[in-house]
Amino acid sequence: MVNDNQLNEVLKTIGEKIVERRKELNLTQEDLAFSADIDRTYIGYIENGKQNVTVSVLCKLANALDINIKELFE
Repeated sequence: MVNDNQLNEVLKTIGEKIVERRKELNLTQEDLAFSADIDRTYIGYIENGKQNVTVSVLCKLANALDINIKELFE
């Protein structure tokens, strides 16, 4: 079972990976949001680990970032 602290750490890790990859690709949050068809403010919340994100959104982000979804958890 995952407790709240563990969930927060997972969300933080995902957010950090998204920021890292986005910057590698020289994308703004707005660029990423457009590519993934997600609201730009939502990207900010995800990157800051403040938003519990669905699998479908993670798939959209992974596709837009041209990475395998599992890389977001590593």
